[in-house]
Amino acid sequence: MFNHVFQGKTVWLSGHTGFKGAWLARWLTQLGARVHGFAQPPATSPSVFEQLGLAQKIEHEIGDVRDAEAVKKSLLRVQPDFVFHLAAQALVRYSYEHPLETYAVNVMGTAHVLEALRSLAKPCAAVIVTTDKCYENREMDYAYAEDDHLGGHDPYSSSKGAAEIVVSAYRRSFFGQSPVRIASARAGNVIGGGDWARDRIVPDCIRALQRGAAIPVRNPAATRPWQHVLEPLSGYLWLAAQLYSSPATGHPPLCSAFNFGPEKEANRNVGDLVREVLKSWPGRWEDQSDPHAHHEAKLLMLSTAKAKKVLHWQPTWNFETAIANTVNWYRTVNENPATAESLTLRQIAAYEAAARAAKILWAAS
Repeated sequence: MFNHVFQGKTVWLSGHTGFKGAWLARWLTQLGARVHGFAQPPATSPSVFEQLGLAQKIEHEIGDVRDAEAVKKSLLRVQPDFVFHLAAQALVRYSYEHPLETYAVNVMGTAHVLEALRSLAKPCAAVIVTTDKCYENREMDYAYAEDDHLGGHDPYSSSKGAAEIVVSAYRRSFFGQSPVRIASARAGNVIGGGDWARDRIVPDCIRALQRGAAIPVRNPAATRPWQHVLEPLSGYLWLAAQLYSSPATGHPPLCSAFNFGPEKEANRNVGDLVREVLKSWPGRWEDQSDPHAHHEAKLLMLSTAKAKKVLHWQPTWNFETAIANTVNWYRTVNENPATAESLTLRQIAAYEAAARAAKILWAAS
């Protein structure tokens, strides 16, 4: 997997107590990496970080990316070969309630990681993760590409657009001749077992199904590029592996932004997603659309043409497979909480096997 590049290497990972960060941490340990996590305590209970027992498998540091000195001290002490920056305030509705926190974490937190990387005097590949919502979304039947305008209607989306601008400015201003190579990654709407955040449709589904209640659906017609969490993580890992193997100095083409999203058929509305969930965990749902609610985009699609052309990356699981694996994780763990880690590892192995069978480069190499 990934040309064995992570075996025996040191990774500094921010946001390892979150949903995507915990999955990435566990996959990295499976790949033989030494992982140092830097994040605040888990924001939810339960949390997939605790369900996977990650505090015993990685170097676990409680820290806040808003603290520039703490970030720099941690990163320089670890002397990483790879950096994955995932720490974020990642919820749209929460950003309306706490806009200053959202900008402080997502914009200044990113700047603090980049500033710390300026002092790292060794080869390092850094992937800064933002979101598909960083684009100025005009809600057209159009898949946004990496050179489209950045923006955002709400504090969360605009903070991620601003973070992308900060990454680009730092990269061009300070890293042209540095041994540190920096890229950014923009993923679609990520689903998978262990996401317990509020105001996200899959966790909302699971909480309702656990109670035997109707699933509350705020925006059944809103269309998103749904993908299993392992899809963008495979993109982050392969991008980092390619960065690490790129020239030690200069500004290789890999030092840029990349979209990691599903195939076009996975651009489905929320109603489609809920109905697919109910195939694996029977129940019911109800439309709770609120015409006075805060703005949330109705249509969003990503172009992955660049990732396919430059990295030879492509999605592995289709829409139905992604949802089936997601719901299977929740149902199995709901019945037996002790199975969380073993099930996570089985899903990683199944995903790797499917990618290998499809002859996707990161798995076939």
